[in-house]
Amino acid sequence: MSSMARRAGLALTAAALALAGAVYGVTSASADVTAQLTAPQLVADMGAGWNLGNQLEASNNGVPGETAWGNPTITQALINRVKASGFKTIRIPISYLADIGAGPNYTVDAAWLNRIEEVVNYAYGQGLYVVINMHGDGYKSVTGSWLICDAADQTTIKAKYQKVWQQVATRFANYNEHLILESMNEEFDGQYGTPTQPCYSNINAYNQIFVDTVRKTGGTNASRWLLVPGWNTNIDYTVGSYGFTLPTDQYRSTSIPSTEQRIMISVHYYDPWDFTGQEDGNITQWGPNATNTAKTSTWGQADYLDGQLKKVHDTFVARGYPVLVGEYGSIDKTAADSTNNRYRADYARTLVAAAKKYGAATAYWDNGYNGAYGFGLFNRSSATVTQQSIIDAIISAAGGSTSTTPPTSPSATPSVTPSATPSTSSPAGACQVTSTVSAWNTGLTNSITITNTATTAVNGWNLTFTLATGQTITSGWSATYTPATGAVTATNVSYNGTLAPGASTTIGYQATHTGNAAAPTGFRLNGATCN
Repeated sequence: MSSMARRAGLALTAAALALAGAVYGVTSASADVTAQLTAPQLVADMGAGWNLGNQLEASNNGVPGETAWGNPTITQALINRVKASGFKTIRIPISYLADIGAGPNYTVDAAWLNRIEEVVNYAYGQGLYVVINMHGDGYKSVTGSWLICDAADQTTIKAKYQKVWQQVATRFANYNEHLILESMNEEFDGQYGTPTQPCYSNINAYNQIFVDTVRKTGGTNASRWLLVPGWNTNIDYTVGSYGFTLPTDQYRSTSIPSTEQRIMISVHYYDPWDFTGQEDGNITQWGPNATNTAKTSTWGQADYLDGQLKKVHDTFVARGYPVLVGEYGSIDKTAADSTNNRYRADYARTLVAAAKKYGAATAYWDNGYNGAYGFGLFNRSSATVTQQSIIDAIISAAGGSTSTTPPTSPSATPSVTPSATPSTSSPAGACQVTSTVSAWNTGLTNSITITNTATTAVNGWNLTFTLATGQTITSGWSATYTPATGAVTATNVSYNGTLAPGASTTIGYQATHTGNAAAPTGFRLNGATCN
């Protein structure tokens, strides 16, 4: 969605727009980067997605700031709540704007890049898929925007674009396939008509620069899935003969099977706009269950929606290019029609079900705003659900399950810094540990799930284990880790220190390795050997 619209809680888009886990260990991915999912496996694994909108893409006078448009500071608690609600993918829109320095290096402000990584880790550390992009930099309506496809000095724009993505890709080069990079957002000339040239050619050029730049940074970037849009992420202008061209992928890892792709296509869907985004109370119902024709749009119903998703399947999915419907949703008009949420849920359910049928993943647009004309599903201040019926519709259509049980005391941000001071712990009667390793050439991530199988609660814990020779922990989440090599002790943080009987918590870390990506061994929780 456009950034001006995000400020007000709306979009200005046009309305036609395998790893195995085992107790004590795991069969880790190959040290090569090819141990990734195929297109159908990826889409299935991404499940239902959600947008952390109006946050890292927000800005004030050209300066990015996550609270600039009225949302609170992003917390681990919010992300935990989103995950507990059944979402498996989080899309994080990002603007850079004035946080990019002067040429020729165009250095991104270190503090901003650090905060981006911190927020990514909130979700990545929970095992979620994370999509990050370049968002508000391409809107003429945003102060300081510069990625403008019909601007005169394209040489400078393209050099700046390449340098920024080079820095971002380098920062995340060792993150596994759960991180997906998206070249840009709704890039177009600002006019909601037929695409123009050479503007569309420049959009294609940006996508090509993005793919080439990311691949050349190496690590998992050599093979991770990359997401690219066509004109304004509009389905018709991307699948039709309007000028979109797929970027070549000549620098990807040579060990990726030649029959497989690593490019995804980004589209958005907000049809019909008079139901989904127009700020009035005139059109409040949608779909076959609508009871009032005067309150139902004359177009854009379920059959049209199905046809649009079929187009992206026939054009891209059938050729091995998965699709992400990176934004969809509808605003709250319950002030005008108390039944509106029923149709909002129907709309979301139908979109997600059709996307699943046609091999596409989805991410609901949430701008953090609840109330009249808001897209919000959660209260970001309290990390609570505000639209359970819509969430239920999304998750059930995606084939997942929802949970109304809140995460255990999720208020604290997970520590990523090893600590030498363990907490006071109570003994555990029994425990089970599952360790899931994902590895690439010189790095790995490990997600460890700890389950209390005793009949009494654990109040404070230390988990000890031994790393394989040559492995060194470089960062971690949901626990503190000391030392970084050899026999390691992971100590609980404030929000996951209590484990009721049968309860679990998941922690994890990134590490480097020198050729041995084996899972750790010898797990003991508060001194008790884990099964």
